[in-house]
Amino acid sequence: MTPDLLAQGARRVEERMATQSLKTGQTESGGREAGFSRVNTPGEVDVTHGRILYLEDVSVSFDGFKAINKLSLDIAPGELRCIIGPNGAGKTTMMDIITGKTRPDEGRVYFGSTIDLLRYTEPEIAQLGIGRKFQKPTVFEQLTVFEKLELALKTNKAVTSSLFFRLDSRQSDRLAEILHTIHLAESVGRLAGNLSHGQKQWLEIGMLLMQEPKLLLLDEPVAGMTDEETERTAELFLTLKGKHSLMVVEHDMSFINTISDIVTVLCDGSVLAQGTLAQVQADERVIEVYLGR
Repeated sequence: MTPDLLAQGARRVEERMATQSLKTGQTESGGREAGFSRVNTPGEVDVTHGRILYLEDVSVSFDGFKAINKLSLDIAPGELRCIIGPNGAGKTTMMDIITGKTRPDEGRVYFGSTIDLLRYTEPEIAQLGIGRKFQKPTVFEQLTVFEKLELALKTNKAVTSSLFFRLDSRQSDRLAEILHTIHLAESVGRLAGNLSHGQKQWLEIGMLLMQEPKLLLLDEPVAGMTDEETERTAELFLTLKGKHSLMVVEHDMSFINTISDIVTVLCDGSVLAQGTLAQVQADERVIEVYLGR
């Protein structure tokens, strides 16, 4: 078949599809809104619209208490977003919803433009590329740093595969890169139980990075750290920024000032203010409900 015939055939297909769309009033997406109209390709997150995470009008109640109230926010690919707010503002519940631990009563939550997170379970969401670190580090203390990172590799976890697993060169390079990133290259053979609090936090972040996440949710990552550990954690996050998208819930204003571009303030389950740290710190509403005078 000649190139001319191929081109003519392609034009006829396009004309038929356009005619069908006009008759039915639907697009290839089945009539969904433009923001979520692209085809979902397994293993890929569609960020062509410039956002990796969307929450729209999300609400959830517990025993009559509205923990999240018409919450809407979005995060760009590679962005480092800081979330602040008083206790009970809904910060942890928001992360629970994103990761599938809590189902909202209403609203939409999308990973990229095509992945409806409300259709997936917690393990499935982790496989999609969303990693979460809770405030308190939980590590198997009798394993070494190397063993912890090796176990966290994104590999087939079936029994047979695990028994005969050996690191290939790419995986070895990846592990070495992560060790350097999390400041634990010199502690590779140490037991996790012998690490400081800050080092355990870094190890958990390293374990998440071994899963090659696209979005990281980090809950009060510098709580309990020394000043030096906090400074090195800021360096770590700035290194990750751009390579991954990060949502960081934190109360340490000095730490936030070091790492943040955009700060979102939550209060009563919805967005109270958003902007640079200086902008939200000058907002009278934020001062009233969170920062104090």
